[in-house]
Amino acid sequence: MIKVAILTLSDKGSRGEREDTSGPAIERMMKKIDAKVISSDILPDEKALIRKKLLSLCSKADLILTTGGTGLSPRDVTPEATREVIQREIPGIAEAMRYKGLKKTPFAMLSRAVAGIRGKTLIINLPGSPAAVKENLSVVLDCLPHAIEKIQGCQKDCAHRFRGKPGMTKGINIR
Repeated sequence: MIKVAILTLSDKGSRGEREDTSGPAIERMMKKIDAKVISSDILPDEKALIRKKLLSLCSKADLILTTGGTGLSPRDVTPEATREVIQREIPGIAEAMRYKGLKKTPFAMLSRAVAGIRGKTLIINLPGSPAAVKENLSVVLDCLPHAIEKIQGCQKDCAHRFRGKPGMTKGINIR
């Protein structure tokens, strides 16, 4: 079972001025891949705090999903904190999410989300709104179990994993 940590980045949310609806949206979607949420936290948009929390979660979780802080505001520092933590970037994940988002809104090109690996943990930045979380996470959801298997050293052949699934191209639903 995949162990998932959810990290919501929001100044207002961390002060209790705004209800976190994106974290719970991620948690609901994790049920689709039989993943277990082991942690769900809210932090302010402070790069040092985010970095420290990501490092701490890497020792416990297979997958860390952040929500918020990926835009253009001066306080949006999630990608910078994530880049300081990851050892290898996986640009295709963020590219696929932006590509799908562009079919709906030109604002998707403004996302600075990143994804990458630290040790045996996959970290993915998601936007802050629940609707955008669902849209972005649905793009990569089917690939997550396979990605985590590979990150953790699985040597199993994967060439036929998505063959025969309508709308699936190498694991990414692009319709």
